[in-house]
Amino acid sequence: MENKTNAGAGFMKGLLLGTTLGGLVSLLFAPKSGKELRADLTRKGREVADRAEEISSEAHVKAREILEDARRRGEELKREADHQLMEARQKAREALRVAEEKALEVRRLARETVDEARKEAKRLRTAVEAGVEAAKREFSKDQDKPSTTA
Repeated sequence: MENKTNAGAGFMKGLLLGTTLGGLVSLLFAPKSGKELRADLTRKGREVADRAEEISSEAHVKAREILEDARRRGEELKREADHQLMEARQKAREALRVAEEKALEVRRLARETVDEARKEAKRLRTAVEAGVEAAKREFSKDQDKPSTTA
């Protein structure tokens, strides 16, 4: 963009200089009296000054337009970046919420599994103890019987 601005400014300077020099050369080579020549030079000088002011004014207007356009685009980019950031934060919050829900579910399932394992261990202990008691009773019955020899 800077190259376009520099090229545009160079073109305007060349145009202004060419117009001025062309006007001066045509005045100098025109067959006129000194008074007419001075009047023509004064008139041409005013025209050149007016044209220079006009070109300068146009350049300022164009520069303001370019700056306004750049400001507007910058604001649009900022709004878009803010929007994308907001969406990313929202997605991150949602992912965190889902992860927390999954963690709670895993924790609940782990507690249930531990509770079931404890119940099963207690049931097995009770069954083993009952089996040991039954075995002791059977063993003691065999001990209390008189032995028969043949």
